[in-house]
Amino acid sequence: MEPPLKFRHLRTFMEVARLKSVIRAAESLHVSQPAVTKTIRELEEMLDARLLEREGRGIRLTRTGEVFLRHAGATITALRQAMDSVSREVANAAPPLRIGALPTVSARIMPQAMLSFLAEETGSIIKIVTGDNAVLLEQLRLGELDLVVGRLAAPEKMKGFSFEHLYSEHVVFAVRASHPLLAAGVDVLDRLGDFPVLMPTRHSIIRPVVEQFLIAHGIAALPVQIETVSDSFGRAFLRRSDAVWIISEGVVAGDIADNSLAVLPLDMTGTSGPVGLTMRAESLPSLPLMLLMQAIRTAAQGKAEAAGI
Repeated sequence: MEPPLKFRHLRTFMEVARLKSVIRAAESLHVSQPAVTKTIRELEEMLDARLLEREGRGIRLTRTGEVFLRHAGATITALRQAMDSVSREVANAAPPLRIGALPTVSARIMPQAMLSFLAEETGSIIKIVTGDNAVLLEQLRLGELDLVVGRLAAPEKMKGFSFEHLYSEHVVFAVRASHPLLAAGVDVLDRLGDFPVLMPTRHSIIRPVVEQFLIAHGIAALPVQIETVSDSFGRAFLRRSDAVWIISEGVVAGDIADNSLAVLPLDMTGTSGPVGLTMRAESLPSLPLMLLMQAIRTAAQGKAEAAGI
């Protein structure tokens, strides 16, 4: 008789698939590396199929593994929803809302959206997580979030998700208000390498857009780069240095408006990307979540109209 499929099999497989590493999955799950290897082997024996294979120093999914990943994610999501439903029934409470938002969305859209939503008096417990787009999508896939308000990811990253466009946002090169590159007659791109540059991290969704822009303008490398997705560090560092911060416009919109930061005069129209609502394709939003989504749409529309978009 074959051993029964258990939650730990699915959770371990999902974590190895997410991190592309048995060692890192073991650290994330707080178990030993042999335990992770044993669990994956048990799962493959139950399915009579290879789910993972080595690729260089890492691990990648086989075709069978990719198929199983979609079903495993849906199963874990269903279990989480079932547990939430029982907890709500016991507590006689409204369903919790778990929202992931990019820093730019958290700063520009979510405050007004939350004010509108709270006026509905649904009684829902709300959790808002701010972070990198890729991380938020993984949390959405695992059922840890119900909705992500962020940039549209690459097609291969959007499998199993639905996306609703809200507005488009481009990348800017931000500096302190009295930066030398703002002086008249300065060739910004020619002198960019003279200053430290804050770059989006390698796994951030706007990193390829930034790299394409730099390459298209003949900038193959920058001498001093600092990779960060921290808006608090970016603001603090720019106010104390001549660094250039390459970031989505929404993150620094308030700083530009109060003249504490400025944008370098570059044509960034080619870096525009859609921002919107991402959900799991199979999920059915609760009434409170539908009300919050509408509040986000209204707030995003208001920002777009104010910006003349």
